Amino acid sequence: MYLENLILHDFRNYADLEVTFSQGVNVLLGENAQGKTNLLEAIYVLALTRSHRTANDKELIRWQTQTATLKGRLHKATGSVPLELELGRRGKRARVNHLEQAKLSQYIGNLNVIVFAPEDLSIVKGAPAVRRRFMDMEFGQMSPKYLYNLSQYRTILKQRNQYLRQLNRHQAKDKVYLSVLSDQLAAFGAEIIHKRLELLQQLEQWAQGVHSEITQQQEHLTFHYVTQVEPADQTSVDHIYQTLQKLYAQQEAKEIFQGTTLLGPHRDDLQFSVNDKNVQTFGSQGQQRTTALSVKLAEIDLMKAETGEYPVLLLDDVLSELDAARQTHLLTAIQDKVQTFLTTPSLDGVARKLINAPKVFEVSHGILHEEEPH
Repeated sequence: MYLENLILHDFRNYADLEVTFSQGVNVLLGENAQGKTNLLEAIYVLALTRSHRTANDKELIRWQTQTATLKGRLHKATGSVPLELELGRRGKRARVNHLEQAKLSQYIGNLNVIVFAPEDLSIVKGAPAVRRRFMDMEFGQMSPKYLYNLSQYRTILKQRNQYLRQLNRHQAKDKVYLSVLSDQLAAFGAEIIHKRLELLQQLEQWAQGVHSEITQQQEHLTFHYVTQVEPADQTSVDHIYQTLQKLYAQQEAKEIFQGTTLLGPHRDDLQFSVNDKNVQTFGSQGQQRTTALSVKLAEIDLMKAETGEYPVLLLDDVLSELDAARQTHLLTAIQDKVQTFLTTPSLDGVARKLINAPKVFEVSHGILHEEEPH
């Protein structure tokens, strides 16, 4: 798949923008604070209805305006698909083929994107919440069922935490209601954990090949999903469900005392190891960057395997964070494979040599100027 064009109205620093893209590599050149990253963010928001940079949608709407509109025409194997997303003070409205979608979850998954920015190195060295968010955002694009289960899980988790606090303060006494919530949470939690394990196993296989190539077969990358559900109980959704039920029953007194749910997929983590050593703790900065790059490149192939289409790749000033060898591997891997949007202050060195016929835009104060091909 690739994005044919993009129309923005009152999004960030773009008052009005209409631009047509190449299905290959699109390079956005310019100084800082001109709107390069905002344009990548717009593509991400058009895909996922939310930003990867802020949780506050009001920040996406241009200063002193009420509504931001994003439109794009998506080219897929099945044909051309118009997408439209409206962000207002009262929420979001999404349309596919000019038809309004009753739920945002029905909209997500039309345009699949992978973003790689310097902060994505925190996938490896950041807090567990960063890796959980990574799994949820990527797997949610690949599987509508995963997205549904995640939404239901979060709703019930909120209700259960609220009820645990009421029990803690003696504002409620009914343990039967707690067991009902625990059962529902275990059911949706089991689905999430099972799907994470399935997709992580595939992602690991893709990432191992990439990582081995980058390190010239010197390093072996492995994943480990960290959960309180023991490996012997991870064989099926039903086994995970029964285990979570037992764990909630065992932890009941402790959870009431603390007023919060202490286990489940919202507390799980993902661990990366290189040559059997935890790369988060013991890896060098170079090993951490190679791991992050391997995971991101592996996502491209996993998404193709799961959805039948390659995603759109957003590279936000990431070349400056990679040495020449890793830049070369990244650019060679994506060449003629996925539509790519690349932001950089200047196109030189390895990038200038390796990118085949890029479409180059100069970005200045929210205005794009296409460069003449060389």
